[in-house]
Amino acid sequence: MKRREYSKGGLRVVALFEATKGALVLSVGFGLLAFIHKDLHLAAEQLVRHIHLNPARHYPKIFIDAANHVTDSRLLAMAVAALLYSVVRFVEGYGLWRQRQWAEWFALLTAGMYIPVEFYENLRGVTWPRATVLTVNAAIVMYMAYVLYRSGQRRKHARK
Repeated sequence: MKRREYSKGGLRVVALFEATKGALVLSVGFGLLAFIHKDLHLAAEQLVRHIHLNPARHYPKIFIDAANHVTDSRLLAMAVAALLYSVVRFVEGYGLWRQRQWAEWFALLTAGMYIPVEFYENLRGVTWPRATVLTVNAAIVMYMAYVLYRSGQRRKHARK
């Protein structure tokens, strides 16, 4: 069985998923840049009020206080980190789309490295977002392991 017959569609789904993550984080990075030289404290207060929370309550107050400690250099550093993360996700997506084995290994490793943390977080308390993230990452790890296994089997049979 050719590699393309059993893995092309699934790899493209994972590639699109990774590229989407990259695009979302890139947009967040650009959003962070929009706050450079702005009053972040005021923006945090407006956001809290916009979603109808009381700024004097515990968690909204923590959010607003945290906004007070963010400097322009920290915003820039977070935006650069978002750009780098996005580039990695776009490269991974490209490699998966083009069915490159390095990208398959990279997807297996990057999705797999979060599973212990996600599992621990679910042990602390299961919520639907936590369970969803764990399930999606576990599915990607299992699928990538399957693709790599089948690829190894195909190479093994080709040598005979």
